[in-house]
Amino acid sequence: MSVSIVPQEFAVRPGLLDGRVVLVTGASGGLGGALALDCARAGATVILSGRNRRKLEETYDRITAVPAPTPALAPLDLATATAADYDALAATIEKEFGRLDGLVHSAAMLGDRSPLEMLDVPTWCRTLHVNLTAPFILNQVLLPNLRRSPDGSVILVSSGVVRRPRPFWGAYAVSKAGLEMVREMFAEELAGISAVRVNSVNPGAMRTAMRMSAYPGEDPSRNPSPAEVTRVFLYLLSRDSQGVSGGYFEAQ
Repeated sequence: MSVSIVPQEFAVRPGLLDGRVVLVTGASGGLGGALALDCARAGATVILSGRNRRKLEETYDRITAVPAPTPALAPLDLATATAADYDALAATIEKEFGRLDGLVHSAAMLGDRSPLEMLDVPTWCRTLHVNLTAPFILNQVLLPNLRRSPDGSVILVSSGVVRRPRPFWGAYAVSKAGLEMVREMFAEELAGISAVRVNSVNPGAMRTAMRMSAYPGEDPSRNPSPAEVTRVFLYLLSRDSQGVSGGYFEAQ
């Protein structure tokens, strides 16, 4: 799988996302929280989605503390959401904003890191659902909202395990590999008939709670913070990347 490159001349600048409406899942912290804040600073109206309302409100407060458009809250637990929940989200976005310009799937579940023969099956199913099935459902349900944008952008958050398979990564690795197929299929199916573009980004190692769970013996200070890897996401959410679709990008 080849790696797409952000143009060297691209720079994050004030007003980069002015007027754009962006939904970020997993916006309660980690990469999603950092990206939501940077999108707002760049001028976007950010819809904050996640399962923990209190943590979403903390992200909301961080955004409202800086010069930025007022964000919106859209709590959604991907592990338990029903068809009615997804439909209600799409209907609310249509009613309140009229369109969706960007969708970033940063919510994820690590699951068990153990040999396949020992994996807990319910945990396997839950991890695949949160990491793979739920993003597919969101893409499908929100596609009409994205089509209303003159330049809709979908970003699937990938992982290094899709290019360097390794043992003991269980359902997490399988789900991320599946997302790459979702990315390729959506990009090809929408090419020529829609302005919606679909790409994936591997953010690399970051100083997050999930990373510490996966590598408990690692010195977290050696990894960048999520705020240090958002440039590629901002590029793909901006009009600077119009026409760029089907690519796999790496933030580091």
